Amino acid sequence: MSTSDHSTTPASFSVSVADVELEADDLDPEQIVSGEPVVTGKVLWESADGKQVRGIWQITPGVVTDVEANELFVVVSGRATVEVEGGETLEVGPGSACVLREGDRTTWTVHETLRKAYHISY
Repeated sequence: MSTSDHSTTPASFSVSVADVELEADDLDPEQIVSGEPVVTGKVLWESADGKQVRGIWQITPGVVTDVEANELFVVVSGRATVEVEGGETLEVGPGSACVLREGDRTTWTVHETLRKAYHISY
């Protein structure tokens, strides 16, 4: 098999991040600090070994905690403050590209419903 074999690779595609219909995604109640945030998302692509995932994710206003994966995301709409325990406080909004380090403990204060396109490596 050559490295150019595309038989197991999905076709190239494009989607409108703002228009993709998202599905309910469970949020552990222990992660909620305040408010009643609701999380939705849609996986657009996942590698056969599950070590890479690309998709769209959204969260409504509130405050939640998380333990991050190795992730790059770009905010399409909304606004949030992401406090990294022992690190920076990140202000993200439309057009922000953000890199999160695997294992970082974060607190997300979502000011306006935030939608992002992401790539995660496990």
